[in-house]
Amino acid sequence: MPPETLEQAIAAYLDSVSLARSQNTARTYANALRIFQRVLEEYHLPPESTPPSDLPEDAIAWMAAYMKVFSPSTERLYLTAVHGFYKYLSAERLAPVNLSRVELLIRQRARRPGQRLPQFPREAIERVLDYANKLLEHPFDNENERLRALRDRAFLITLADTGLRVHEACALRRGDLDWNEGRAVIIGKGDKQAVVRFSTRAMNALREYLRARQPLDGASGRPLPSLPLFARHDKGAGKKVKPITTTTGRNIVRERVRQALGEEAVGSITPHSFRHYFVTTVLRATGNLKLAQALARHSNIQVTQRYAHLSDDELDRGYYEVFEERSADQSRGDA
Repeated sequence: MPPETLEQAIAAYLDSVSLARSQNTARTYANALRIFQRVLEEYHLPPESTPPSDLPEDAIAWMAAYMKVFSPSTERLYLTAVHGFYKYLSAERLAPVNLSRVELLIRQRARRPGQRLPQFPREAIERVLDYANKLLEHPFDNENERLRALRDRAFLITLADTGLRVHEACALRRGDLDWNEGRAVIIGKGDKQAVVRFSTRAMNALREYLRARQPLDGASGRPLPSLPLFARHDKGAGKKVKPITTTTGRNIVRERVRQALGEEAVGSITPHSFRHYFVTTVLRATGNLKLAQALARHSNIQVTQRYAHLSDDELDRGYYEVFEERSADQSRGDA
């Protein structure tokens, strides 16, 4: 039975998004459509009673006006989600939508996000990694606490040394890794298959974690290659081997940042900060933009180029060498 109200149509659209796109994208689209419903209510089109055929194309312009309190990049993202809803209505023949006009309204109303250099605290990330390496030096109250420490250390080092996105890391299974070659074949962004390399320290941390997890994995009754690489170790999981979610992945980073750097640092480092760290580490070590692009799996080299900038320390040092040392030499010459 086709949706009879906009509320029902939005729910059906979001269901289709969750089946075809990543968990992160589905969550973002749900946030966007929640705001869109709020906008419709303000314009006296209550979603719970308005039929999809009554949705005007001008509503995308209303949404754009409402989004001015958000950043340009968030505005663009949310308008893309609503644009997708219009396309859904058209494809399902739920409304006579002029998609060309919808796209024109978006181009006219949406702000262009300015380019920003990726910002992340590189030295702070290295302090978190140092802390993770020392997690096993602390006493543990029970085996689950020890397993969490081993898992979290392996998880953080994996993020830093592979450039994996958080949902990619959480989705890894034991059988995805080629332990001899130190690599894994994954399905990454855009449903593209890709090869990801693992450093020796990441492989060693993973081996130690999985060795400690052996009794749990062996009792699962499932083939080892099918088991998650990073598993839950909480009361809710019990003795079952369940994969961690992206929410758990974010919580791991959040909690270990708090422990390593203090409460004030929480939020300054996210799982994606480790991806920035990875790309910049490759560039600083090699200066090879194409290599960094390939290892980070950026489809557009312009994304990688955003990382090819000098740090503030390097700029300070270069400025000092150009101006301060030259001035000092001139002063000595005048004397």
